[in-house]
Amino acid sequence: MSITQEQIRQAVAACLPEARQLLADLIATPSLPGAEQAAMDRAADAFAAIAEVQRIPLCDALRDDPDYSDPVPGITYDGRSNVRAVRPGAGGGRNLLLNSHLDTVPPSQGQDDPYNPRVVDGAMVGRGACDAKGQVATIYLAMAALKKLGVKLKGSVIAHIVVEEENGGNGTLAMVRHGEPAGADGCIVLEPTECRILTAIRGAVWFRVTLTGKPGHSGQAGQTRSALDMAIRVVEILKGLHKRLLAAGRGNPMFDRFENPMPLTIGNFHAGNWPATAAGQAVLEGVLGLLPNTTAREVMAEMESAIRNEGGPDIAANFALHFMYRHDSSVVANDHPLVAAVAGACKAAGAAATIDAMTASCDAWLYNNQLDIPTLVFGGGSLSVAHSNREKMEIDQLARAAEIVAATAVDWCA
Repeated sequence: MSITQEQIRQAVAACLPEARQLLADLIATPSLPGAEQAAMDRAADAFAAIAEVQRIPLCDALRDDPDYSDPVPGITYDGRSNVRAVRPGAGGGRNLLLNSHLDTVPPSQGQDDPYNPRVVDGAMVGRGACDAKGQVATIYLAMAALKKLGVKLKGSVIAHIVVEEENGGNGTLAMVRHGEPAGADGCIVLEPTECRILTAIRGAVWFRVTLTGKPGHSGQAGQTRSALDMAIRVVEILKGLHKRLLAAGRGNPMFDRFENPMPLTIGNFHAGNWPATAAGQAVLEGVLGLLPNTTAREVMAEMESAIRNEGGPDIAANFALHFMYRHDSSVVANDHPLVAAVAGACKAAGAAATIDAMTASCDAWLYNNQLDIPTLVFGGGSLSVAHSNREKMEIDQLARAAEIVAATAVDWCA
């Protein structure tokens, strides 16, 4: 059976009201990392109407994995699950894997009614609207359109709906360790990209540096050691390391157009407990991006070495460094057949088919680097409003992204 672009567009339009309702229901169900199960249950019920659904159980043994991320303490896994939804193929075609996540960051300052979904000027507003509950709705809409078309592709279309992307990718890590029983020949991780095709995804490490000083009265100069002063010095050391890593990563055409594609961000800084007392402890937390010329493990080693060797004996003897999150970069060649399939679907849908790089990290590296499944990142919505009090998903962009994903599946899996 030959499927035309117009048939795909009409099927998407026919299923769009259901996808809008699913997105609204997901926004209305808070799902911070570790507390996604109610939203996962809602997604499982929706996907069960259009695909074969499995709940993939999680367990606390995940915390022992060397790639486990722990920026949020005390999370447990027993009794929780990811969702795997499949539209099985007839055989003899390539399988397409789709991934997105249901966890969100907390509401932003000034974000009114973050869990009250509403449509404003053609866009669904609320926490998770584009990052990434709108992406889950996109996957649903694409698979619902395929069901409505009644097409039996040769290859299978498989969806992994996961927990805990925002705090390091633990949900996708669990799926990678579980393995994909059907196998996959290509993967699209759905994140807000404004329907650009992102083939080069930078990596990142999240870190915590704890400095131990010698507290004492402000009038006892020379008898105290300020952990605050030590921490300020560590920040300067990390700025120098970032500058060296950025210079070493230049020469990659996918990232060179960005002034700073791998920023250093210090997000938390706590020190001392009294204005007239030298701080006995200082803790700083942050993220350092990395480009494809190096790995997370190499950057971790360089960070430890820089602090130890450049900070002087007091810092060398009195710091602890912990990495909460470690992602390598993920790269798929711009001329890969999966990229060509998505680009062709974009053009057919009237989108620009722009190929670009992503200056943030995401779960793509787990599929691309650890399962050797060629992986790119794509989706409607904009990263410019994700994690902000302006988060939204334009309904027409949700529909266009779903049309592109469905058309990619028809091409790739046939």
